[in-house]
Amino acid sequence: MTKVVKASSTYLKFINLVNSLKDLPTFPQMDALETRLIHVLASAWQQETKVSILDAINMIPDISYSTVHGRIKDLKDKGMIGVEIDAHDKRIKYIIPTKKTNYYFEKMGECLIKAQR
Repeated sequence: MTKVVKASSTYLKFINLVNSLKDLPTFPQMDALETRLIHVLASAWQQETKVSILDAINMIPDISYSTVHGRIKDLKDKGMIGVEIDAHDKRIKYIIPTKKTNYYFEKMGECLIKAQR
């Protein structure tokens, strides 16, 4: 029982720390779908997978194509992702992380470490 309480306590601390970050003007503001999308992309980037815009849209099959595509554009406008054109096929665009993306995940990691203390 103590382990379950400890785990839930750690998670709740993490949520509180993340929520306090969201109030900072320097922290990227994203809605729930944008956050979900950036986390899905990060998982692919962690595996060193190149993610095209079409791949990213298909990674969230329960949301419409146009909605996900719109959020990709919003993330690009917010500086949370960049776009790189394929060297061999100019029609293919890959989504890449930016400094702002790295900052976001660095801060999230710091919250996780603090919550575990």
